[in-house]
Amino acid sequence: MAQTHHFDAILFDMDGTLVDSTAGVVGAWEVFSQTYPHIDVHDILSSAHGVRTVENLRVHCGITDPDELEREAERFEDAIITSADQDGKSGIVRLPGVEEIMKNLRPGAKFPKPVWAICTSATRKYANAALSAAGIEPPEAFVAAEDVEKGKPAPDPYLLGAKRCGVDPKRCLVVEDAPAGVRSGNTAGCKTLALLTSHTRAQVEAASPTFIAKDLSSVSMTISANGGVDVTIKTE
Repeated sequence: MAQTHHFDAILFDMDGTLVDSTAGVVGAWEVFSQTYPHIDVHDILSSAHGVRTVENLRVHCGITDPDELEREAERFEDAIITSADQDGKSGIVRLPGVEEIMKNLRPGAKFPKPVWAICTSATRKYANAALSAAGIEPPEAFVAAEDVEKGKPAPDPYLLGAKRCGVDPKRCLVVEDAPAGVRSGNTAGCKTLALLTSHTRAQVEAASPTFIAKDLSSVSMTISANGGVDVTIKTE
């Protein structure tokens, strides 16, 4: 069943929503397990998605010094970019449906306010590198890990994303794959669309998203003549 809704702006997560960095993240944790042999990579992968790198390193590696956290976060994200999967391909790839949506959200005409943003738990340096690797041009409105004091599941990233688009969060759609991100969007007052790209249906349902879809190939987005975005969702 398909349903269409209008929003003033779309606020996208990045990893697991626009790009798949699974191979790169696994490779990075394997690299870090050489420095921190006590960590359980399998356990980390089941819970770390959607959480800021510095917070994952604090929890799983026991790093508490702010300067060391910053250095190790940069090293971790560099390792994601340089990691490759078993076939030797890039550790970061664009997810299904993303190319068409990105094309539709970049009209020839300029609008007074941005109609979409990326709100990621990654640092700006890593996010720019990941988007470049996946062939996605960064939007005008962008929120990275260092832009907020509290990361997801706190509402801060999506509240700031709505602010940078110049719109009311209640008129925004958050597009996420991680339960922490869905909770962040819900707490910010946005409608939320959960994609089943990295978690099970039961896991995302527990976060109470407004809508659920397989991935962005089940979603179409077109800019309205007067601004904002019309979103059609084939729900799961």
